[in-house]
Amino acid sequence: MNTIILSFDKIEGGSMKHYSKKLIARLNDNANQLRIDALRMIYERGAGHPGGCLSCSEIISALYFHYLKIDPQRPHWEDRDRFILSKGHASAILYAALARRGFFDIKELQTWGHPNSRLQGHPDRLRTPGIEMTTGTLGQGLSIASGIGLAARLLQQKWRIYILMGDGECQSGIVWEGAMMASKYCLSNITAIIDYNDVQLDGFCHEIMPLEPFIKKWQSFNFEVVEIDGHSVKEILQALDVTKEIHDRPSVIIAHTIKGKGVSFMENEAKWHGLAPDDEQYRQAITELKGEKNG
Repeated sequence: MNTIILSFDKIEGGSMKHYSKKLIARLNDNANQLRIDALRMIYERGAGHPGGCLSCSEIISALYFHYLKIDPQRPHWEDRDRFILSKGHASAILYAALARRGFFDIKELQTWGHPNSRLQGHPDRLRTPGIEMTTGTLGQGLSIASGIGLAARLLQQKWRIYILMGDGECQSGIVWEGAMMASKYCLSNITAIIDYNDVQLDGFCHEIMPLEPFIKKWQSFNFEVVEIDGHSVKEILQALDVTKEIHDRPSVIIAHTIKGKGVSFMENEAKWHGLAPDDEQYRQAITELKGEKNG
């Protein structure tokens, strides 16, 4: 993949921050553990969205295990960064990250989707510590983030808002209404991240409702655009650095990913958008994610 960082020349001094191989290896290990956690949750529940969880794992790992300014012991800490999972159907991967970061006991992941659980199919900010936005209908994350970003400015707060969006939801008009608001108010405290795996429920995005020219669309809304390999932890961290140095407009990171990343029979297959694996498929998937050999 040819990776283009469009804003490189805007970094002070013209050079990228160095990230150690040890840190990158740790975040990759965390990403793989999140994949295992999420797939186990989906298998045990018999429902969920494995494809979109596996595609965004490195992004979630980089944010929750390094980049976000958060405190699990104080989930409502005023100075925390805010993270919004706009593609809320991928809640399993977010719950796994929250548990691994200490927002609640990891054993609670076993209750995911149960009627009285704090961990519902879509995140609920009134139930679950660490959740900033209740989701359901897709496409609302950027609009809500824009309201939060404007409030932060009015309150003279320095925390930032990060939104993880699916590419399929970018086919919705409400996404672009949120983009207009973020642009109008020059909300530089907002960074949207697009999990651009090109697969949605019924097939490929480029066949159902093409998004291209995607970069030009965001640029036309006056967003600073960064395009990366969404499975490269190093590029994710560098892209986040780029957007943090933009002070006159909102930013978007277009992260090219693979639906179902890490499990051979799930990769780039639309049916795994919202299908739980059976016993044999689960065993094979976990074997692959653990790097073990069959037989």
